[in-house]
Amino acid sequence: MRRANREVTELTELIEIINGCKVCRLAMVDNGQPYVVPLNFGYHRDDSVITIFLHCAREGRKMDILKQNNQVCIEMDQMKELLSGEKGCDYSCYFESFIGTGQAVFLDDAAAKGQALQAIMKQQTGRDDFSFDQHILDQTAVIAVELSSYSGKRH
Repeated sequence: MRRANREVTELTELIEIINGCKVCRLAMVDNGQPYVVPLNFGYHRDDSVITIFLHCAREGRKMDILKQNNQVCIEMDQMKELLSGEKGCDYSCYFESFIGTGQAVFLDDAAAKGQALQAIMKQQTGRDDFSFDQHILDQTAVIAVELSSYSGKRH
């Protein structure tokens, strides 16, 4: 990272950044071209291993891409404050961001899908006491991305 003084390396601080975000951008490669989609997400942490959970329809462009190439990058951020100035170049903003890479894996087991959906709901609502009908679980694709690398930045 070019600006090492802005790098966030402490795991607890990285988790705080994740906890403050509601949208995760999933970057993929589609026939050599970049493709990014914003998604709601949840996560699970096991020591220093972070797994991001995503859900979507069982069909569509994203699913087609991931079946061909499951290497992905995720990004999430939050703007904290706009810094103004007299000139355009004087403007900046305080922000926090998190970026990670890994492989997207489709979850097929109903229990694993349910746990992932609970994590997503907890991230979005703060609650993790939802139930999911089997019919919904059958129609929903759930993706787990165990991050092989990740970093954070703060300004």
